[in-house]
Amino acid sequence: MKSLRNTALGLAIGVAGATTAFAGELTIATVNNGHMVEMQKFTPEFEAANPGITLNWVTLDEGTLRSRVTTDITTKGGQFDVMTIGMYEAPIWGARGWLEELTFDAEYDVDDILPAMRGGLSHEGKLYAAPFYGESSMIMYRKDLVEAAGMSIEDNPSWDHIREVAKAITNKDEGVYGICLRGKPGWGDNMAFITTMANSFGAQWFNEDWTPALNSEAWKDAVTFYVEMLNESGPPGSEGNSFNEILALMNEGKCGMWIDATIAASFVTDPAQSKVADKIAFAQSPQKATTKGANWLWAWALAVPAGTKQGDDAKKFIEWATSKSYIELVASKNGWGSVPTGTRQSTYDNPKFQEAATFDEAELKAILSANPEDSTMNPSPYVGVQFAAIPEFQAIGTAVGQQMTDALAGNITVEEALANGQAAADREMKKAGYY
Repeated sequence: MKSLRNTALGLAIGVAGATTAFAGELTIATVNNGHMVEMQKFTPEFEAANPGITLNWVTLDEGTLRSRVTTDITTKGGQFDVMTIGMYEAPIWGARGWLEELTFDAEYDVDDILPAMRGGLSHEGKLYAAPFYGESSMIMYRKDLVEAAGMSIEDNPSWDHIREVAKAITNKDEGVYGICLRGKPGWGDNMAFITTMANSFGAQWFNEDWTPALNSEAWKDAVTFYVEMLNESGPPGSEGNSFNEILALMNEGKCGMWIDATIAASFVTDPAQSKVADKIAFAQSPQKATTKGANWLWAWALAVPAGTKQGDDAKKFIEWATSKSYIELVASKNGWGSVPTGTRQSTYDNPKFQEAATFDEAELKAILSANPEDSTMNPSPYVGVQFAAIPEFQAIGTAVGQQMTDALAGNITVEEALANGQAAADREMKKAGYY
């Protein structure tokens, strides 16, 4: 049996132009998040059950993954047989014929997949990516620190209350920071969080005539609040922090609160990973002027690029990796509290999962409350919570994300960041012919 080859980021980039697919070998581009890394450990099980198919993993950080798979799909580079993508790419790429439709047998039970996940990965009723795990966002916090400060956190607290709690539980002398939030630039990185925050302040990406709305008071208020709060109560170097960096801080007990992907709940409550696993509690995301769009909706999903010569084997792998059987396999090895979540109703209905996962109700509530069709306080023309589901958004979100990072780092003012972002968005939308 061919051994697992887990390609590190630097090596993957260095050999990108030399990637060669061999018959029976599937090259899989994936993100370096915990559940994806864990999936690679089950390579021997898949290969044993599917003689003649071997798996070659290319594991990348979130931003690099998005860049690499986008370049490969648009240039028809053919480097990957399976791509890890999300709710932004799947319907757009499916509509353009860049992905193969996914159909599975009755045993797979596609109807068991949560409707929000199926809908977000489909176009005109056709499924173009299968969810490996799904998520919304919520508050994860140290209940011991909050209680010691004489405070509490309920569902959908005000952002002003969160800021006060963050101040109260910050103890920089002991290396404990009241709140940790994403700062690393990227349309799906810092802008995923900042957009939900801005939504709750009453902001939106575009007005009904598709003109960018980053010059609004709501955006200014939200980003100013974000920058000031992290400067007051966040860890140093927040402008470089993404999911994995903050997860490490949280598990070390250095963060009092973290508002991020619900999928993190299984990691921060795992005693094998977290020093404060028994001290973590959960609440629904904060709000300011509205709860609309206050928590995102996302799935990391597996898709087959059109034109791969190994489409049948690729679909066989995806069917295995996103099945009920795979979830049960992970549970048998690691326990029900460690399974990938956010995809199947049967997981939440399982008494063993309910018993093992202290976060199950909060996670499902967040997922079910996110509405991509109605995510802003005022009417907007786009679908999506933390992104606008148009092809131009990737470039716009990336440009704006860099501006937000510069503002957080103190390189420019919030006003300058938003003005630059507005100009970049305006250029892209005019170029695309929206107005």
